[in-house]
Amino acid sequence: MIPLSIMIQKRFKPLRISIITPTFNSGATLKTTIDSIQNQTYPHIEHIIVDGGSTDNTLDIIHAAGTKIKEFISEPDNGLYDALNKGLALATGDVIGILNSDDFYPNKRVLEKVAKTFFIHQTDSVYGDLQYVEHDNLKRVVRHWKSGKYYSNSFLYGWMPPHPTFFVRREVYQRLGLFDTQLQMAADYELMLRFLFKNRISTVYIPEVLVKMRMGGMSNRSFKARLHANGEDRLAWEINGLKPRFYTTILKPLRKVGQYRLSTIGALFGIGL
Repeated sequence: MIPLSIMIQKRFKPLRISIITPTFNSGATLKTTIDSIQNQTYPHIEHIIVDGGSTDNTLDIIHAAGTKIKEFISEPDNGLYDALNKGLALATGDVIGILNSDDFYPNKRVLEKVAKTFFIHQTDSVYGDLQYVEHDNLKRVVRHWKSGKYYSNSFLYGWMPPHPTFFVRREVYQRLGLFDTQLQMAADYELMLRFLFKNRISTVYIPEVLVKMRMGGMSNRSFKARLHANGEDRLAWEINGLKPRFYTTILKPLRKVGQYRLSTIGALFGIGL
């Protein structure tokens, strides 16, 4: 029988959080990302950077951060999700989060809140809200992604949490698998569909903005890209042996419309709002 003192020590042992940042020629934005991690009040952080072989000043920025970067590799990869899988293989934390090189935490207490939520609720995962900001004006919000509470049928209605706000226990990745690299744009959607909807891992919603992201995600670059991403969304269901409703993948992009500022929607159509 395990002594009570050891049980208490294990229960109250601080969670270690691994943050994975994939990079490729990210010199213009990476320092903001690194600084937002290094400025966190939560001390038990492991930052891992997986670089795809950058030729700009990305490596100089990483080297300047010194020992505050726990793990760093730079080599050619097969895209974003391959890089993330490399990072997952290196991670040793209890909980894993992903912060892309265009993203940053909006305040110093984000990871403290994440760790506290994991501890209080003893959950498998947590997620929150995300804001898209202008690339060169980080104070100007273009789109506000308010996730809302997750229900067991949420994915059927086109719901998904913003992936950079999705923190998961490492043992879940070990048990349920990594990113499916046959998908170029929707591997994050497939992974969350697999974890939350198919395998019903537990999750808790933090109703706050956990991450800010510069505009310019690869699935939003053009109408053609959006069609390709929509096709991969359908494939994500097929891969998992799941059947979406006929409206599931239609509602998914439509949910985004209400997240944009009126002025942004007007600009898209040449209308002043």
